Amino acid sequence: MALFTAPTAFRAIKKEDPDGKFIRQYDLSKFRTLFLAGERADPDTLQWAERILKVPVIDHWWQTETGWAIAGNPVGLGMLPVKHGSPTVAMPGYQVEIVDETNKTLPPNKMGSIVVKLPLPPSCLPTLWLQDERFKESYLAEFPGYYKTADAGFKDEDGYLYIMSRTDDIINVAGHRLSTGGMEEVLSSHPDVAECAVIGVKDELKGEVPCGFIVLKAGVDRPPDAIEREIVALVRERIGPVAAFKLAITVVRLPKTRSGKILRGTMKKIADGDPWNLPATIDDPAVLDEIGVALKGHGLAAG
Repeated sequence: MALFTAPTAFRAIKKEDPDGKFIRQYDLSKFRTLFLAGERADPDTLQWAERILKVPVIDHWWQTETGWAIAGNPVGLGMLPVKHGSPTVAMPGYQVEIVDETNKTLPPNKMGSIVVKLPLPPSCLPTLWLQDERFKESYLAEFPGYYKTADAGFKDEDGYLYIMSRTDDIINVAGHRLSTGGMEEVLSSHPDVAECAVIGVKDELKGEVPCGFIVLKAGVDRPPDAIEREIVALVRERIGPVAAFKLAITVVRLPKTRSGKILRGTMKKIADGDPWNLPATIDDPAVLDEIGVALKGHGLAAG
């Protein structure tokens, strides 16, 4: 028996049942594998699921446009060693590269745009319905010879892929390109944090600065401001002063689509005081009002 779900489902379970007491009420002796996909699986949640379920937890990376996994751990063919934070390696049919803005391939452990060399394998989209030119403009024009995934990340020396964030979520802090996904890894590693999101907000001096939102695990009764200070110190320790991470905000929940993806783009517009529209896919619109109130309490979200 196996389960295929999004990481947000297990972040929700971890929030409400951090010790896995409810899980242990059921017979999972025939449960063999947990597969995660649909969004980035942060290492802390993945390791928590491994520890609670005591089965392999397999992260996948793919897109609606591709129809099947771009990268994953081929359990049926023989599992490769797990590296937490990586969906493992490219699957047969995909040649995945990391390139810079000039379309030059980057060396291992250097973050850039993730692209797939053309032609794409079977099942991937061949065009957009009655919009061939838009297909070329959206997916093929920016990196000639490649399909643009619009994700950012890197490959290590073993060829393992690390999907750190959408390219839109890379923030520029005083000339330094930083991954919000890397910061979220640090935030989620705090023992009191169930889930989190990091966005870049406008700053007159640095261009952008990171702002972190955290949801605490059930049963945590420590003062939120004390946890927020610890998180700021943790980012400074793990990533360094260059991150300019000084603001962590505790919220009850994060705005998500019905499929569980966090609406970081909308949160950023609210924080910057920019016009925004209610996303059609949002699960509960009231959450955005809660985010706005939390931001205003910290001097953001003008208007």
